[in-house]
Amino acid sequence: MILTLEYHRSPVRYMTSRTATGSAIGGRAAGVLAANLSPLRLLNRPEPRRPAGDWTRVRPLLSGICGSDMGLLTGRSSPYLSALVTMPFTPGHEVVGETLDELDDLPRGTRVVIDPVLGCVPRDVEPCEGCASGAHNRCDRVTAGAIPPGMQTGFCGGTGGTGGGWSRMLVAHRSQLHPVPDGLDDREAVLVEPLACAVRSVRRAPIIEGAGVLIVGAGTVGLLTLLALRELTPAGPVSVVARYGHQRERARELGATEVLSPDRAARALRRTTGGFLATPDRGSEFLLGGAEVVFECTGGSGLDTALRVASAGGTVVLSGMPNREVDLTPAWFRELSLVGAYASTAEDFADALSLAQVPAVRGYTDAVYPLSRWRDAVGHASDAGRLGTVKVAFDPNRD
Repeated sequence: MILTLEYHRSPVRYMTSRTATGSAIGGRAAGVLAANLSPLRLLNRPEPRRPAGDWTRVRPLLSGICGSDMGLLTGRSSPYLSALVTMPFTPGHEVVGETLDELDDLPRGTRVVIDPVLGCVPRDVEPCEGCASGAHNRCDRVTAGAIPPGMQTGFCGGTGGTGGGWSRMLVAHRSQLHPVPDGLDDREAVLVEPLACAVRSVRRAPIIEGAGVLIVGAGTVGLLTLLALRELTPAGPVSVVARYGHQRERARELGATEVLSPDRAARALRRTTGGFLATPDRGSEFLLGGAEVVFECTGGSGLDTALRVASAGGTVVLSGMPNREVDLTPAWFRELSLVGAYASTAEDFADALSLAQVPAVRGYTDAVYPLSRWRDAVGHASDAGRLGTVKVAFDPNRD
């Protein structure tokens, strides 16, 4: 038997959590998550079985808590995604672990990070167009094949599911596994998956040399997007909208040209990029002018800001998973390109393994909890910005 945190669908708890947290962050949301409203259950389950010989059991060493996980726990995730999961499931898709079985080219005991996307290869089906082109993050068959429906490890449960990293064991396909360099600490290695997503995001935007860029949000996603921009693109000035002091400091360390307050972003960009400030009868002010490329990295109200400060003909990249309604009038009026960026490709993962070794990200995983303290962990993650934390993770092997 293994200890695991399972997510169970409960319409009553879902709606209660959504209503109770609303747009709240921090202490209020943490209180709801810590109460009995949470859909998580700490259980003992039988050890998972390998679906086939090209799978291995993995013992998680660290597993991160992602913004998408928090959206799920607080009832803010879109119902669109409910068709792409199997209940109940064990969350946790940011995983560094140790293999427990021999594979042809991967010895038992190899330290690995997991690419969580469950595309055609692990499902043992004929490759769809996306998977055949190397973009398994665009897989059309995440509900088909040899394992239950589930878009990623950490969202695939039920009988025969792969499990997730919020447990003491899961199974993963060889195609998902990337060996970790010996010199990379577990606390940096657990950042590889979100780093790969950041790399994917910057590759989704047409960033020409010297282009002006804005990043809305300076949590884990925003900071890692900034790192990828500076290391992999010829971007010019990069401004970052950051709410908290430690986020502003880290953004400057990673090469931000300017750090902006959320309530002053449009006015500050007007000074640096030119253009005119417009104030409607209702809603926030916006720019006629602005940044050529904007990355929305909050998954929340940041999209409204991003649309209002992008220059005409510019690009807005959805790096954070959207969870709120937003006025799309700016996309129409300014002829903006609204671009999605989901998960990553194998190429992105390879680059992320290199970026994880950059000294600037050391110390980003700065809060680690055992599974038994999951209420403290998710409460901390919901209030990470105010508490000065970048990444909260579980160590499932700690008592």
